[in-house]
Amino acid sequence: MTAKTSTPEAPQGVRNNRDHVAEYVTAMIGGQLFGLPISRVQDVFMPERLTRVPLSSSEIAGVLNLRGRIVTVIDMRARLGLPRNEDGKPAMAVGVDLRGESYGLLIDQIGEVLTLPDDSREENPVNLDPRMAKLAGGVHRLDGQLMVVLDVDRVLEIVPTQLAA
Repeated sequence: MTAKTSTPEAPQGVRNNRDHVAEYVTAMIGGQLFGLPISRVQDVFMPERLTRVPLSSSEIAGVLNLRGRIVTVIDMRARLGLPRNEDGKPAMAVGVDLRGESYGLLIDQIGEVLTLPDDSREENPVNLDPRMAKLAGGVHRLDGQLMVVLDVDRVLEIVPTQLAA
């Protein structure tokens, strides 16, 4: 019995170390590196048969059927105030959910999954572009570049009000 009571202490110490890291799916949008918390990402897909929504905001790229679910696709370039991507490469989308609704965030390129320590996350710098700052939940300084952490709730919060307008 004493062996059972002493063994949980070691694994708990290991768990505590894991609690101090965060995993991000990285994406490039307009040459800027962004990170989405992996817990919010449902899937990554190439949007096909995108149907434009009449009278919708320019930030709404359209809707599509993804495995039987209707997905609203958000153009992240438009959302960030960036020009359209004219490089001819097919766009990709990161699938996320908010309050039971499915969304696809249209990005230029998907990256890798990064595991970063929580204590390396910083508040938004004062000189961060205001269009990014309103959607960011902090930044991580990586070797030679800044990864802006996207706050998925902030990215999607504006969508319902713009659809109603």
